[in-house]
Amino acid sequence: MTDDTPTPALAALAEAHGVATEYWSFFGDRITVPAGTLRAVLASMGVDAGTDAAATAALADAHDAPWRRLLPASLVSRPGARVLLAHVADGSDLTLAIALEDGSWRDLPVPPQEANSRSVDGVVVWRVEIPVPADLPLGWHTVHAWQRPFGGEPNRTASAPLIITPERLPAPPTREGRRRGWGLMAQLYSVRSRASWGMGDFADLGDLAAIAGGRGADFLLVNPVHAAEVTSPIEPSPYLPATRRFLAPLYVRPEDIREVGYLTETGRAVVEAARTPVAAGGDDPDRIDRDAVWAAKRTALETIFAVPLSTGRRAELAAFVAREGRPLQDFALWCALEEHFDGAGRPDEIADITSPIVAELRERLAPRVAFHSWLQWIADQQLERAQAAAKASGMTIGVMHDLAVGVHTQGSDAWSLRSMYAPGMTVGAPPDMYNQQGQNWNQPPWLGPALAEAGYAPLRDMIRTLLRHAGALRIDHVIGLFRLWWIPAGHSPAAGTYVRYDHEAMIGVLALEAERAGAVLIGEDLGNVEPWVRDYLSARGVLGTSVLWFEREGEGFRPPEQYREALLATVNTHDLPPTAGYLADEHVALRARLGLLTRPVEEELAEAEAERGAMLAMLRERGLLTAAATEQQVIEALNVLITASPSQLLGVALVDAVGERRTQNQPGTDKEYPNWQVPLADGEGHPVLLDDLAKIARFVSLTRAVDAAL
Repeated sequence: MTDDTPTPALAALAEAHGVATEYWSFFGDRITVPAGTLRAVLASMGVDAGTDAAATAALADAHDAPWRRLLPASLVSRPGARVLLAHVADGSDLTLAIALEDGSWRDLPVPPQEANSRSVDGVVVWRVEIPVPADLPLGWHTVHAWQRPFGGEPNRTASAPLIITPERLPAPPTREGRRRGWGLMAQLYSVRSRASWGMGDFADLGDLAAIAGGRGADFLLVNPVHAAEVTSPIEPSPYLPATRRFLAPLYVRPEDIREVGYLTETGRAVVEAARTPVAAGGDDPDRIDRDAVWAAKRTALETIFAVPLSTGRRAELAAFVAREGRPLQDFALWCALEEHFDGAGRPDEIADITSPIVAELRERLAPRVAFHSWLQWIADQQLERAQAAAKASGMTIGVMHDLAVGVHTQGSDAWSLRSMYAPGMTVGAPPDMYNQQGQNWNQPPWLGPALAEAGYAPLRDMIRTLLRHAGALRIDHVIGLFRLWWIPAGHSPAAGTYVRYDHEAMIGVLALEAERAGAVLIGEDLGNVEPWVRDYLSARGVLGTSVLWFEREGEGFRPPEQYREALLATVNTHDLPPTAGYLADEHVALRARLGLLTRPVEEELAEAEAERGAMLAMLRERGLLTAAATEQQVIEALNVLITASPSQLLGVALVDAVGERRTQNQPGTDKEYPNWQVPLADGEGHPVLLDDLAKIARFVSLTRAVDAAL
């Protein structure tokens, strides 16, 4: 045993807290997690494992902790699927009742028990197993417990959330006469119109959805629209947001706000002057400048905010603010604090939302808090209109949002929900063939026990926001609801380990909110995902994800007829080059320019040629392609090919429909490539504006081909 090999006590303690002590690497090696990693992860959970004696004591405490509670922190169950565990002192009776979400009450009988007890802190405690009634309605209920000494008054009470979730979500809705549907996939910021302010916005979202719906599409999948920073520089990656609970005002269309109609002549001039420079850059084919766009929009939005609201509008805003509650106030305060301290040092006490200085600034910055609360109301209204436009166009699903894996370590959620996140830890991925040092995503991981103590309310509220005006939600890296790769601060990603989560609870909460919203859930389950996870998600009605280029079989490709049914099948994804760029080997050329290749460029090109040849051979064998096929015809054939699968949903990338060649995101880069900043263009590099999309021959031809093949 080496100095950094976990002792039996440390290993047992780690496993008791869901921390993996070993794992299989991407390369097939069995890796033992170093003791230092285990101690650091446990410390972030508030568990002392600094010495073997401390680990032994902490292990005993972990075994006793559930027995000290009359009720668990919370219970997420399918109807009748789980057992509620209560723990009652010897010589006591137990009474249980459920307060249902609708306000009614229901007694919960305690059945006869088999002997199961232990001594905890000098007291004999009995474990009581109570089946969850199979006829409880879906919803957010509360179970109450009273412990009474035999013949006496209650001497102990407790309550806990009891969340009843659907067994299985229904299949995605389809148009009449169809067994399944298809949709368009787009990076919203890249889709500009002549009316937008230098980047795509919520008004463009509604228009793009209407165009796609008119072509027969059932959904429009867009990048995450979570809120980012409100000061420069704004993080360009939509997958590293400040919060996942609230929306990005960056996507607001100022002119679509009702109060614009009541601006003075001076106010209108201010708005137009703010828009002019960024609108002029709307045909720039090279890069989207979020900082310039937000600076312009903020000036306009502050001008519009100053217009007094009518009585009815004031009531609407007040109702929105009341519904969103303290979380909205905390997010708006974070925005105000970011502005207040922009470019200046800030006291350490600001990191604590409960500190006196934060309370003082909450009052002092009340006007800015009101402004940022108003912005969320406006964003919510504009997103509502976008979904209405999608449904009016004939879409059965409409907008499909994307849920990022986590949030920025310096963002709003990490600040206001600090107790929900593991301190000193970030999330990432272990080494693999593409990232030999592993990946660090600079996102703090959820603390599973803290979520349970909060009754999973932070997770619920986040999902409710996203599904309020949407018909589906794609969950990026869905394996993160089962396990995440935790990396201790200051260490390389390779020094991390997996930490398990209560996936039954996490998926259950998502399923309940999706059921209530009438929405579809899709889990991005690509990569190193165990087969049982895919089976579990499918059994719950959560669709998986398939990308044509990843469906390998031997030296060739798996026939699409063998794809899973519970699936969103696509030709590519945002982390791959557009198909036109792939066919032209531009992905190899780009990685060569950026110094990302680990093999000679000739080997990379040979592998790409072999892969492409195998795919083209499949297309020709099926009669989907002729020997003299053009690039456009190849792209159409690839999208028609996946319609042969039994998959319930099919996705068509907008970049493929216009011939774009540039990738939106090049994995393994940060500043070296303008990730998430590439505006939509055609194969010649000419900007593609939303106003012209419906008349572009390639777009019309591809969408017609896919729609006709279903």
